[in-house]
Amino acid sequence: MNQQRSMQFLQIALSHLPEAKELLEQSGIELDMEKVQPVMELLMKVMNDAYELGKKEAFQEQN
Repeated sequence: MNQQRSMQFLQIALSHLPEAKELLEQSGIELDMEKVQPVMELLMKVMNDAYELGKKEAFQEQN
């Protein structure tokens, strides 16, 4: 994954972390950084796949 894009995805994910933390805590799940790391890695994979799909569709529309 592109390092710069990965950092952008991380910034986006972190900007939504307080909302996710609140939702989880309302469900009785305590959030700590140890638990967040694997979820963030998965989220970054999902965001990269979505980016690649959008890129592929944009390329197809141009041709």
